Amino acid sequence: MKGLKLDPQKIAQELADYNANLVKSFQTLHQISDIEVGPTPKEVVYEEDKLTLYRYSSGKPKIKTPLLICYALVNRYYMVDLQHDRSLISGLLKLGLDVYIIDWGYPDPADRYLDLDDYVHGYINNCVDRICEISKASSINLLGICQGGTLSLCYSSLYPNKVKNLITMVTPVDFHTPENLLSHLAREVDTDLAVDTYGNIPGTVLNDAYNSLMPMRLGIQKNLGMPANLETPEKAINFLRMEKWIYDSPDQAGEAFRQFIKQFFQQNLLVKGEAKIGDSTVNLNSIKSPVLNMYATHDHLVPPSASTPLKQHVGSKDYEEFAFKAGHIGIFVSSRAQKEIPEKISSWLASRD
Repeated sequence: MKGLKLDPQKIAQELADYNANLVKSFQTLHQISDIEVGPTPKEVVYEEDKLTLYRYSSGKPKIKTPLLICYALVNRYYMVDLQHDRSLISGLLKLGLDVYIIDWGYPDPADRYLDLDDYVHGYINNCVDRICEISKASSINLLGICQGGTLSLCYSSLYPNKVKNLITMVTPVDFHTPENLLSHLAREVDTDLAVDTYGNIPGTVLNDAYNSLMPMRLGIQKNLGMPANLETPEKAINFLRMEKWIYDSPDQAGEAFRQFIKQFFQQNLLVKGEAKIGDSTVNLNSIKSPVLNMYATHDHLVPPSASTPLKQHVGSKDYEEFAFKAGHIGIFVSSRAQKEIPEKISSWLASRD
């Protein structure tokens, strides 16, 4: 290429250095035996099919209304408790919250016909009833994350008396905003063909789809930077914890996947007030409880434009937004998030307890 000057000696030295770093990375990996996640102590308080409901040890809570965290069906819940110094759960417990979380488990072929009715009217509602039984409360605080936030909106609409306060984090509401790359991709999927072919949708297929949205950053750039991430055992463990979470991807129950893609991504029925959960119609205007909508300003999976329309559709007069400068995962694991996110959640709930 005209005007491009290459220094052969410099190139050779960079390749030699990179090769040396690869060897060092290999040696570092040999020092690591296992990657542990989810360090915060918890106990099983309810089980149903593949689902497990956990309660975290907290002592006597300062906020009496218990908090249920509803994570997405894709990936695993321990993103909010990745390690001791990167844990939303730990931060909430220190501030006096009584915290429960749903572990959806790993659907297998027997779960192929589970649908959104099973997840919302069944699993989530049963977990809420169990928490109310344990805590002697008549309602709960609900924190929904990503797809779990969308399911939490559906639940809060259909069971308004059971949700005292609702918090949504990086939650898609309007699925047809121009910046929503994932939605553009999902709208081109032949969902019937996919579900009829696979049964349950493999988690690996979904991971490939997510990675395709940012191929340079999540593919080439990450791989080239891997030796730096594996430079020392401490760096390597931090890096591998995240990698474990990324690729710990449960398969998706076929019918629930079919309904979610069609109703939300393709037809955008949530903001139209036409989404169906079983025989029930979801109307966001039915949500009258206080709502805190938290989103990440640099989120490539759920851009702010997909989250902020909630204000226009929810029926609550007590609505607040909280914008956090980070990406889809940074809002949970960045060093700044460890202080700001739990404090915001705690103070917001305390003022409404």
